[in-house]
Amino acid sequence: MVCPKCGFEQDATRECVKCGVLFGKVHESLRPMPPVSGVPAIPMQKSEDPEPGLFAMLKDRLLPFEEKVTPFIFGGRVLVYILLVIWGAKFIVTPMATNYVGESFMHNINLPFHEAGHLVFIPFGRFMTVLGGSLGQLLMPAICLGAFLFHNNAFGASAALWWFAEGLMDLAPYINDARDLELMLLGGVTGKEVEGHDWEYILGHLGWLEYDHAIARDAYKLAILIMLLALIWGAYLLFRQYRNLDRT
Repeated sequence: MVCPKCGFEQDATRECVKCGVLFGKVHESLRPMPPVSGVPAIPMQKSEDPEPGLFAMLKDRLLPFEEKVTPFIFGGRVLVYILLVIWGAKFIVTPMATNYVGESFMHNINLPFHEAGHLVFIPFGRFMTVLGGSLGQLLMPAICLGAFLFHNNAFGASAALWWFAEGLMDLAPYINDARDLELMLLGGVTGKEVEGHDWEYILGHLGWLEYDHAIARDAYKLAILIMLLALIWGAYLLFRQYRNLDRT
């Protein structure tokens, strides 16, 4: 016999020779209680389903299931997508050295957010104030992307990702000009004429000024990859919506 309280092995007896517990009382307490008449048994609650993992949550946001999509909404999205494809193709095939992206209409969209970024980051010191212009230019499309995902608008998020890629393309010629200082700045002068070229200061402060061309090329290549990803994402979303189009 093994004592259920202290685990001491002993010959069969009514009382544990080590701790003194009465075996009969212990076995009585372990016996299940009979159901009380007139009182319904309480069913055991099932355990709740586990929370979805990060991958499942991302999939739900990036590739959400949409119910019937009206032809009007679908047609509007197709028109936007065609514009992004045509414009994006022009950005992608045009070499960075031409600064086509810096002379496009989108540059005028990015410029206010670039200048606002300088003001927003003033409390964080001189370096962040200068870098804040480029950060502001990228943060605005990133914020729009997050807002679209929060409201379950994946197609809008893909367009915002396209804008983010275009903004990064727009910065690449500016980075590339850190040593040359030939690009026209906002005041109508070049970096050679006045002090105020953001990336000359940023890369010079970091000791990376000699790598300006390499950093600019890599930034432009990364922007192209992101833009292609945005276009592929948008195309897949439109394909799924077309299959679920409300034709009634």
